Amino acid sequence: MYTVAVAGATGAVGQEFLTILDERNFPLKLLRLFASARSKGMTLTFKGTEIPVEVLAEDADLGGIDIVLASPGAAVSKQFMPLFTKAGAVVIDNTSAFRMDADVPLVVPEVNAAAAQTRPRNIIANPNCSTIQMLVALKPIHDIAKITRVVVSTYQSVSGAGSRAMYELESQVNAFVQGMDSPPIEKFPHPIAFNCIPQIDVFLENAFTKEEMKMVNETHKILDPAIRVTATCVRVPVFRGHAESVYIETEKKMTAAECRAALAEAPGVQVVDAVSNKEYPLQIYAEGRDPVYVGRIREDTGCDRALNLWVVSDNIRKGAALNAVQIAELLVERKWL
Repeated sequence: MYTVAVAGATGAVGQEFLTILDERNFPLKLLRLFASARSKGMTLTFKGTEIPVEVLAEDADLGGIDIVLASPGAAVSKQFMPLFTKAGAVVIDNTSAFRMDADVPLVVPEVNAAAAQTRPRNIIANPNCSTIQMLVALKPIHDIAKITRVVVSTYQSVSGAGSRAMYELESQVNAFVQGMDSPPIEKFPHPIAFNCIPQIDVFLENAFTKEEMKMVNETHKILDPAIRVTATCVRVPVFRGHAESVYIETEKKMTAAECRAALAEAPGVQVVDAVSNKEYPLQIYAEGRDPVYVGRIREDTGCDRALNLWVVSDNIRKGAALNAVQIAELLVERKWL
């Protein structure tokens, strides 16, 4: 049995950590919850018990913790996660703080589980949500046909920008329906209701956004640095769940039927691909569910060694909390703690 701490426990991902730890019966001896000083005095319910939220501070007692599931924001992670590891814990961090550090493994259990065993700083990074779902779908294809190129366009829900972003979408929709002026824009550069915004995070010098380059760099670190990757990331007016249109070129030709068969056997994947019945992955049906859904599997019309896929997953579950808990389960099952 293990003592687990959740850092950022009052946020959307923190709440999902609690739900998943409960659902999957993680072997808990003790659960401790941490958040910022704004949450001082709060309690959260876990398995019918009220647990106090501790303030994450420099003088906090961090002893006796085996595993930390963290999603408190990158700046907070950089400041406090080394304190947890110094006290003896293994940190599984959901922020961008450590993802590209050479001495921190970046792990998707279905893709590169072995990477979690070697962690010089006792920190394991959880990849970006859009990267996770894409690589769960691509790994079985890469194992068989060797992917050489990926062109991905994402359709990412507002929950990826936090609970305030979800409220902003709801407020703008309500204002539009009632014929009112749109509420102030805070989380996005433009109105998100009834709109798509081709910008997630800031633009870099190469004219790609930070989110787009995360997909490029994380794919190289997790799957294969030789794959040529380019991405366009778009925020869409959906509350929860990310979708991706993924074009891949392979070294060895793979038919749509072969691809469908490989994905049907792959861990973490559920194929939904019966277009004659209008069956394909949808964000509204992925919400609250664990799998990465793949459909619209078809051979490309312009390249005889290329495939097109439609990939959908709940970004708060598999794209964040579930992936981190799966890493924790991996450490326990393989005795890597």
